[in-house]
Amino acid sequence: MIDLENVSKTYAAGTPAVNNINLHIDKGEFVFIVGDSGAGKSTLIKLLLKELEPTEGKIVINGKNLGRMRRKKIPMLRRDIGVVFQDFRLLKDRNVYDNIAFAQRVVETPTKVIRRKVPAMLSMVGLAEKYKSFPKELSGGEQQRVAIARALVNNPPILLADEPTGNLDPNNSWEIMKLLEEINKRGTTVIVVTHNKEVVDAMQKRVITIKKGVIVSDERKGGYIYEG
Repeated sequence: MIDLENVSKTYAAGTPAVNNINLHIDKGEFVFIVGDSGAGKSTLIKLLLKELEPTEGKIVINGKNLGRMRRKKIPMLRRDIGVVFQDFRLLKDRNVYDNIAFAQRVVETPTKVIRRKVPAMLSMVGLAEKYKSFPKELSGGEQQRVAIARALVNNPPILLADEPTGNLDPNNSWEIMKLLEEINKRGTTVIVVTHNKEVVDAMQKRVITIKKGVIVSDERKGGYIYEG
């Protein structure tokens, strides 16, 4: 599903943000990526989305070698990866229905399909009755649910969640993580970048810890590993 071989990324200053990373994530896995600020997590996300090019190494996603991918194929790659952000990134001038539908209109999905898929996604995230609401009328947890629905509406095989509970209180954080776990059980590969030690320790999923651009631990069923 996802393979990184000897991947490094060095910026102009010369210090590697990601240094010789080797990583394999199977289809259907649920993986946490953890580490302090500046550890290289954001760089890793941008490499997976082909927003950055590695200085060295090879990245393969769904059998596609990103290094050999032509620019016109990048949008197709990104359709395979649904992304959820800490700050939700909803369109404030559109209601919940139109926020989710927007992701389908971008890829020219027929209107009749949109009319079927959007309500189904809202039901899945528990917001069927909120379809006319605007983002400002929703709680943080509800906004994140809308963001998840939008990320999944085009059926991507991979969901990448970047600090999905960073702006949420503990109760909403747990609800979002339960939703991500349910999505994973349906077959989607879920990768969660987070600082939330409590969630990571409780969920007992695979945990990859990055420090100074290097993978320092890869626990198949473990918690947050702190490195001194």
